[in-house]
This record gives sequence, structure tokens and C-alpha cells, in this order.
Amino acid sequence: MTRQDTLREVREAITAANRALDSLENAEHELKRAKNWGLWDMFGGGMFSGMMKHGRLDKAKRQIEDAKYYLQLLGKELNDINLSLNLQIEIGSFLTFADFFFDGIVADWMVQSKINDALNQVTAANTRVMEILGNLQRWEEQLLKE
Repeated sequence: MTRQDTLREVREAITAANRALDSLENAEHELKRAKNWGLWDMFGGGMFSGMMKHGRLDKAKRQIEDAKYYLQLLGKELNDINLSLNLQIEIGSFLTFADFFFDGIVADWMVQSKINDALNQVTAANTRVMEILGNLQRWEEQLLKE
């Protein structure tokens, strides 16, 4: 692979990393809002707070799906330059039904626990992608200097 080819591949990886970061940051924002609504819901917020929480979770799920796509693309681009990425992000779906159907402190606590798990995963993925992006940007600078 020529230096020019490597530079192109590094830039493609940087683009994918930036897009993944955007989606991860948006997901993190929505999960934090869902967490806040979840706390309100656990302490007697009622149906409105439950609906708001799940609305935020739905937005977070869409952002996570976008992030997964860009993380897969980033993984492909990293493979092109002999690097690897291994991240998994999941949000359970059963708990949305359980939360509305059972609407009690146990179901609310289960959903809140899943929100916290997802938030931790998204935060960890965000940190990892930022590290990779920093390394890619330094590599790009090095290639441009040569």
C-alpha cells in the first residue's frame, strides 16, 4: 500500500470515527435524559414520566443503531489499515413493555438499571472511539509530513 493509499484509508477511518462519535454523543445525551425521567418515574411520576422516558429511550435506540453502523464502518476502515475495533452496544426491548404493563417500582427499577448499563456502554464506546480518533489524526499528520 502506498503512502497515498494509506492516507486515504486513514482519512476514511477518521470520517467514520467522527460520525460514530456524533451518534454516540447523541445517544449519551438521550440516555441521560431518559435516566432523569426514569428517576422521576420511579418516585411517582406516573404515566407522563414513563412516556417521556420511553420517548427518550426510543431516540437513544435510533442513535445507537446509527452508531453501530458507523462503528462497523470504522471497523472495516481500521481493518484496511491493519487495526481493529471491538465494541458491543445493546439496549433490551422487553423492558419497555414490562414497564408500561407492570408500571411499578420493580419494573421501573429494571428499566433504570438497563438505562444505566446502556449509558455505561455508550460512554465506554465514546471514550474508545475518541482514543482511536486521536491516534488516527496523529497518523494522518505524520503521513502528511512525510
